[in-house]
Formats: sequence, C-alpha cells, structure tokens
Amino acid sequence: MQMVRGRGPTNRDGMTAALLVAPAILSIIVLFVVPIGYVLLLSVTDPSISLAHYRRLFTVPLYANVLLNTFKTSLIVTIACLLLGYPLAYVMARRNDIVATIFLIAVGLSFWSGFVVRTYAWLVILGNKGPVTAGYALAGWGKPPQLLFTSFSSMLGMTHILLPYMVLALYGVMRKIDPSYLRAAESLGARPFGAFRHVFLPLSLPGVVNGSILVFTMCLGFYITPILLGTPKDMMISQLISQQIEDLLAWGFASAIAVVLLASTLLLLSIYNRFAGLDRLWG
Repeated sequence: MQMVRGRGPTNRDGMTAALLVAPAILSIIVLFVVPIGYVLLLSVTDPSISLAHYRRLFTVPLYANVLLNTFKTSLIVTIACLLLGYPLAYVMARRNDIVATIFLIAVGLSFWSGFVVRTYAWLVILGNKGPVTAGYALAGWGKPPQLLFTSFSSMLGMTHILLPYMVLALYGVMRKIDPSYLRAAESLGARPFGAFRHVFLPLSLPGVVNGSILVFTMCLGFYITPILLGTPKDMMISQLISQQIEDLLAWGFASAIAVVLLASTLLLLSIYNRFAGLDRLWG
C-alpha cells in the first residue's frame, strides 16, 4: 500500500512536467522542425526526386562562386570585428572608471536600432551628398573614390552591425580574468606587453573563439546589408536564395541552397561544441 501511494505523486509530477514542457515542444515542432523538414523534402523532390539541385549548386561556377564569396566575406568581417573589438573589450574589462561605463553603454545602445536603420545610415554617410564626400571637397582632395555600392561598403556595414556581438563575447571572458595574474607576472620581471602576451592573451582566447563563431555564423545569413550597400558581383547565399524564389520561382533549388547554408552553420557549431561546448558561447 505504501508503494502504491508512493507512485501517485510521482506519476502526477511526471504528468505536470510533461504538460509544462508540451507547449515549448509543440512550438519547436511547428516553427522549426516542420518548416526545415519541408525545405529539406522540397530540395530533393521538386520537380522530381533527385539530387540534381545539390549537384548543380556545386558544379555550376556561378553558384560555387557565390558560396565561396559568402564564406570569404564572413571570414573578412569576422577578422575585422576581432581586430576592432578586442582593444575595446580589453579597455572595458581592465578599467573600472567612467570610460569603461561609457564604452559599455555605447555598445549596448547599438542594439536599440535595427539592422535596416544602421544600413541606411551608411547609405547616407557614404552617399554622394554625405559627410565623406563633403570632407573630400572641404579638404580640396578632388572627387572622392567610389565607396557606396562596393564590396568595401558592404563589409563595412556588416562589421558595424556585428561588432557589438564580438565585443560582448570578448568582454564576458576578459572580465573574469583575475588582474592579480598580470601583477604576478610583472612582479616576476615580465614587461607589461610580455605579461599581456603570455598571460592575458591566452586566457582571453575562449572569448576570441566565442565571438568569432558567433559573428561568422551570423554573417553567413546576412541579406539586407549586402543588398543595400554591395554589388551584384558580391552576391551572398541569402541573396541567391531570394533571387531563385522571387525572380525564378525555383523553390527546389532555393531549398537546396538553404539546406547547404543550414548544414554549413550546423557543422561549424558542432565543431565548436566538440571542442568547447555551446554552453560557453557567451563566455
């Protein structure tokens, strides 16, 4: 009788837990599993069952160049964000005064404006009547170079948008580094740069990896910024998907491209999870 009474609360607790988790599981199935499954099915069944879309994607030079350009652009933007974000995150983490507070607020405020707003801001800044053109005219340097609608402007816009993610990923790791480690290295005769190179830099490498993975994977799927600031020759995967759907109604081929993009992102995240763990992505 005691065993029977003991099972009652256990069963009720299990039922309660299942009911609490059910809405989340249902949402994941409806919003993620079903759409992704349909895209995967469409990529091999439209118009007939075959792998022709995947073969076409990797064998036609035009589409292969789009894939290559997407990964090349993502890599360049990631490196740019790292070079710009590391010194900023270092200052924010090492200082405890008003300067660090101002930098932290400035990074946080960047999330208050959307991607489209920041992209249009670069349209104004780099445009023919923007401050860059006015600065060239004021300095007497003649006609300014073509900055808008170039690979440079596209990468600049993406770097500006993704830089806060890199800074916060670095800051979260750097903030946990005990300053006494650097003082101990200096007390043993290390110069400030030597202490940074041999102590602080190795301890901050998890933040470098976290920020790089985060920025790279986000950059792979960028759409608005390359369209508004870039050129057709620098087309990225997301633009190719949009073109196939909106202009050509090639749903099967567009689905195959989307599957390749998703698979590339999952592969990158799985490699990171294998060596570091996704739970450390935010430091």
